[in-house]
Amino acid sequence: MSEDDSLIYVIFGASGDLTKRKLVPALYSLFVQKLLPEKFALLGASRSQLTDDEFRTAMKSAILEFKEIDDTSEIEAFVQKLHYTSLKFDDGATYVPLKERIEKLREQKNINGNTIFYLSTPPSLYGIIPQHLASIGLNNQADGWKRIIIEKPFGYDLESAIQLKDQLLCDWVEEQLYRIDHYLGKETVQNLLVTRFSNGIFEPLWNRNYIHHVEITSAESIGVEQRGGYYETSGALRDMVQNHLLQVVAITAMESPSSLEPGAIRNEILKVFQSLRPFKKEDVKYNTIRGQYLTSHIKGEAIPGYREENGVNPDSLTETYAALKFYIDNWRWGGVPFYIRTGKRLPTRVTEVVIHFKATPHFLFSQDGGNSASNKLVIRIQPDEGILLKFGMKTPGAGFEVQTVNMDFHYSDLAHQRIPSAYERLIYDSIKGDSTLFARTEEVLEAWKFLSPVIDCWKNEHDAPLYGYPSGTWGPETADSLIEDKNITWRYPCKNLSDDGIYCEL
Repeated sequence: MSEDDSLIYVIFGASGDLTKRKLVPALYSLFVQKLLPEKFALLGASRSQLTDDEFRTAMKSAILEFKEIDDTSEIEAFVQKLHYTSLKFDDGATYVPLKERIEKLREQKNINGNTIFYLSTPPSLYGIIPQHLASIGLNNQADGWKRIIIEKPFGYDLESAIQLKDQLLCDWVEEQLYRIDHYLGKETVQNLLVTRFSNGIFEPLWNRNYIHHVEITSAESIGVEQRGGYYETSGALRDMVQNHLLQVVAITAMESPSSLEPGAIRNEILKVFQSLRPFKKEDVKYNTIRGQYLTSHIKGEAIPGYREENGVNPDSLTETYAALKFYIDNWRWGGVPFYIRTGKRLPTRVTEVVIHFKATPHFLFSQDGGNSASNKLVIRIQPDEGILLKFGMKTPGAGFEVQTVNMDFHYSDLAHQRIPSAYERLIYDSIKGDSTLFARTEEVLEAWKFLSPVIDCWKNEHDAPLYGYPSGTWGPETADSLIEDKNITWRYPCKNLSDDGIYCEL
């Protein structure tokens, strides 16, 4: 980054948990690596009454507790670039002192108009804060670019997403909006692009002629913790499927972009969303499954069910597990089913993409598992990040018995390479103006449009089942029937990439 660049970074909700755990540690890591402009200032804005020194002390402690880089020698230099102002988010009058503080920092530190506004706030403020900023001219780019970063969720449903879109685009242009999805900042999600488009051995096979089905899992071993109140208004479908998992689907299924320019990549992602086969009302019952975790005992410890969690309605119908089967109607993927699932209180924390290749047309050799023993390519996003290829080898001895073996690569083998956190990567990209890994308005709306029939059915159809599943299991047993081939079921991953098994440890 050139020394001529400069930046004021404004964080709304600066006294909140996300700022302490992720944002400021990530910015410090960039500072240590000389990836921030030399002329840089961070202004925290929140309801709390804090002085600059009190804010600096709190952020220094946060960096030491949640540090993303081992070098702590430059903390003092970094925190001197931190400042704070109190603000009532929904009171337009308090934005005038905010503007005055920003202008004063620019004058004191010789910073131009380049400004990022990070909304680390409740979603209800996503339309309000940008409106107030625009009312005092802080969206004007005459003296330097202005960008807004918004955390998910991007709306609660299609109607609210359209309303938020209209609010934002009333005063801001699309190029100024950065909708952050930390999943897309993970190194292994980005490596999906590299795996597909830099290796000639995969592209000829990456289509309906050779792939039987695609499976994507995002599992968590924890429950809702202290987020019961939020989760009641969200559920697994809104919390994970609409954003994280559909973005991973798009990167897995997209066509090769014409270049690595952000627009070229985002255009291909949008085409995938536009090709998703819409759910008909009668399809939802047979192609979706929702579940809710129940009380169970794990390693002798009593684990409460979802309805016993703090902030949860005792009669709640909110799903903590969601599984979907759907199709992408285009030339590459026509007829190939995609299966995605996500859930809480599952046996282990894991996110991965599994490409199930078609079996050989003629079974010459005896092999345990039949069709389920077909070749698989597993791309592990977290934890134990890496890639695994499963294929058949002859068992030593007489005859031609075949067993499935693994060939794997683990990111941990690159011991000399530091893997940046998702927030570090995405914050750096937003400063550079690289929007590749940020969701565009059209993508968000297409994702909501695709899921709207599921949301409506689960909400309004009284006979739409909600299955219970004991905590520590892989979700409702009926989820196995979603994959209709009798010889094929879900992959049951473990914490370690190369292990398979139903009874993985929590």
